[in-house]
Amino acid sequence: MKHLFIFGTRPEAIKMAPVIKAFQQEPTFKTIVCVTGQHREMLDQVLEFFDIIPDYDLSLMSKNQTLFDVTAKALTGLKPVLDKVKPDNIFVQGDTTTAFVGALAGFYEKIPVSHIEAGLRSGDIYSPFPEEGNRKLAGHLAAHHFAPTERAVKNLKTEGITKNVYQVGNTVIDALLLGLDIIKERGEDKYHEYFRDVDFTKRIVLVTGHRRESFGKPFENMCAAIKEIATTYDDVEVVYPVHLNPNVRNTVNQILKGVNNIKLIEPLSYPYLIWLMNRSYFVLTDSGGIQEEAPTLGKPVLVMRDVTERQEGVEAGTALLVGTNKGVILRESIQLLTIPEYYAKMANAINPYGDGTTSRQILDILKK
Repeated sequence: MKHLFIFGTRPEAIKMAPVIKAFQQEPTFKTIVCVTGQHREMLDQVLEFFDIIPDYDLSLMSKNQTLFDVTAKALTGLKPVLDKVKPDNIFVQGDTTTAFVGALAGFYEKIPVSHIEAGLRSGDIYSPFPEEGNRKLAGHLAAHHFAPTERAVKNLKTEGITKNVYQVGNTVIDALLLGLDIIKERGEDKYHEYFRDVDFTKRIVLVTGHRRESFGKPFENMCAAIKEIATTYDDVEVVYPVHLNPNVRNTVNQILKGVNNIKLIEPLSYPYLIWLMNRSYFVLTDSGGIQEEAPTLGKPVLVMRDVTERQEGVEAGTALLVGTNKGVILRESIQLLTIPEYYAKMANAINPYGDGTTSRQILDILKK
């Protein structure tokens, strides 16, 4: 059987990598990789780290491209790939425009589509945008649905999707454990050197924040809370890899630049991010993937969003929704920093997103 993996962004590459690695070890499967290049540099970093060489690269990235541009170019770019490869199955991952278009291309050619990380829903078609729309559309086009959690399975059932639905955990955990093994195997000297300005004798608070819906006053509130945490606690070191978006950079620099124990650094490639996460005390984030990854490492997560499609973490106690209210972010951060029992309860909660066996489960299901 020919399995064609289609992806285009860094998060997709991370979550696809362990599945591709598993399928490459299976002699009865032929594994073909096609990247759209919806992201470029960040995508290439992940491919290099996991030692994945694409068979096809559409190189779609261009300056100031719109969703219309990406969608149209990806769809027309995939047609000749499908004509040449003639896959028996197409894999798409998550909720990117590439995932939706990959599912649509498979549907047009009547090729079964396997959707990894199926069933995530926020309940608001415009939040996150365009991800909520993408994953709903991909879900209704897919033939196999690999859902990470029980809630994801229920979400699919609510929409009438009940056939070939499998609860398998999330491949992001597989990728995290595989990635840390690769780092250990290749040596950690370059990581220590890269973060030489960070004082690891202090408790590290890792911050990631870049969501569009937070731009403006909500983002200012987030930064104000982070500043107060740093100025109040001398034994804390805040490390913030700042997103390249000017809406993020301008606010972050205006509020946080110049504070001694806040390190504003450039965006991190995947291996550097997970290395730093593994050495953090807790995480302040509006990212989706980190809500899943950090609990595997025993790191509490405060989610600076009003809603999350990863509600399972909140219910399990590994994550807490704090929104963008300065007072709430501050209160919960202070409790993690000052109440050992409160910290231990979150740090020791069981991660609902899997145990690192998701890729093997997907492989076994498709072999059957």
